[in-house]
Amino acid sequence: MQTIIEKAKKLKLLILDVDGVLTDGRLFFDSQGTEYKCFHARDGHGIKLLKQSGVAIAVISGRKSNSVAIRMKNLGVDYVYQGHEDKVAAFNEIIQALSIKPEQAAHVGDDLIDLPIMTRVGLSIAVNDANFAVKEYADWCTETPGGLGAVREVCDFIMQAQGTFEDVLQSYLQ
Repeated sequence: MQTIIEKAKKLKLLILDVDGVLTDGRLFFDSQGTEYKCFHARDGHGIKLLKQSGVAIAVISGRKSNSVAIRMKNLGVDYVYQGHEDKVAAFNEIIQALSIKPEQAAHVGDDLIDLPIMTRVGLSIAVNDANFAVKEYADWCTETPGGLGAVREVCDFIMQAQGTFEDVLQSYLQ
């Protein structure tokens, strides 16, 4: 069986869930029904760095939120699929658009709705506070909970596995 590092070396795409991965999973609504989400700045910076290193980023969420659209646009995420409870259709569309194989993709999830993609990708990742069943199907679980830097942990890990992290680090030390 391939090691997690060997799987990460092959990645060309990182797919992220939103609620519970890019956020802590809590949903906030004001009295008019406007939804608010809290994103972690380190996750965003990790996404930008991983994208600069040559790995494409995608978001597939079962829910729709204007705040997700705005945040992903600010981060330069090109593949944003919201309101997709059938996440596999979005997954297939993305890998076709990128002309890659499923094993060249990773997925970070936290709940059962993520399993159909997690069982198809080359590297499946669960955040630390994911549902127990999701953790059982994950190749790797982050040390950090969703919404609190787990995505940054994943981005750093992929860059380290692919040998691009040191160049990123050095660019900040010059």
